[in-house]
Amino acid sequence: MKDKHNKKKNETKSIKVRDSIKDFDIQINSFGEIVTNYDVDKINEFLNQNIQDKKIPPSPTQMPTEGEA
Repeated sequence: MKDKHNKKKNETKSIKVRDSIKDFDIQINSFGEIVTNYDVDKINEFLNQNIQDKKIPPSPTQMPTEGEA
């Protein structure tokens, strides 16, 4: 019985990850600094393309007109 229990602990789940960030690795070193294998500009570019900033209101071209809402 113990062997079956140990097998379950050793198995790792595969996580679905976008291909664009598949190789992304982020860690915090002993000084509390964030260390990544990607350039900060690449991270910001990805976030700008995929995440809408809630602090910045949408521009008038992005706002729906009265007929669309």
